[in-house]
Amino acid sequence: MPVLFKLLTAALFACLSLAAYGEKLRIVTEPWAPYVYEDNGSMAGLDYETTVIVFQRLGVEVQWQFLPWKRCLAMLEQGHADGALDIFHSQDRDALLLYPSEPLSAVEFVLFYANERPHPAETLDDLRGLTVGISPGYLYGDAFSESSAFQREPAPSHEANFGKLMLGRIDMVVTDRRVGQHVIKALGLEGKVSQASVVVSHQQQFLAVRRGAGMDLLVQRFAAELKRFKQEPAYASLSAKYAGIHPQTATMPARRHAVEQQESSAP
Repeated sequence: MPVLFKLLTAALFACLSLAAYGEKLRIVTEPWAPYVYEDNGSMAGLDYETTVIVFQRLGVEVQWQFLPWKRCLAMLEQGHADGALDIFHSQDRDALLLYPSEPLSAVEFVLFYANERPHPAETLDDLRGLTVGISPGYLYGDAFSESSAFQREPAPSHEANFGKLMLGRIDMVVTDRRVGQHVIKALGLEGKVSQASVVVSHQQQFLAVRRGAGMDLLVQRFAAELKRFKQEPAYASLSAKYAGIHPQTATMPARRHAVEQQESSAP
């Protein structure tokens, strides 16, 4: 009991310290539908709505900001943001960030091609001679990022990547399966784009915060409340709302050649 009391007291002080200065927890993220995105001027998405509910239960106010992913990382490194939503765990950032033990969700990175120029790749070796659209600030593991068999070409957004794909400026696009399906539907590209069978990786997504006074205890409380919320009907309803995202995906094990959604340099 004394240990539990100390944990709860320290976590309470961490929350009160923000309120005492009239501050909110500053969280940055990049639009990443259907996990987090803007819908008619309002933020939405499974991971966003889940995080809002968890922080409300913890009594923590949050200030949200959408930025390109590289800018999000720069904000964290420069101390201009307190945390990031839907970030992958990286040992390189353990000295800077704290990750809850419970992930928000899991993603599956795959490749898409235009049906007019089919490239039904089954392995990364099948990308030889091709140009693949990528997102700035995302690292895709050594096998993908260091291969000399194909070219990698960045675009400012997922929509821009699919636009370049349809124009024939690139041969394939790499992104999360659900994100790709969402963009395809939003751009009216159903029947014009297909997914290759090769899976680049599975990876878990977290809400990570900068190290600081009381933040380790806040992360522990966030993980405990998140795990509890995932067992409730309300979370099942959120999963159903964002069709195709199921509670069990949050515990999907990471595979080899994991994609790291992080980069050390600023834009």
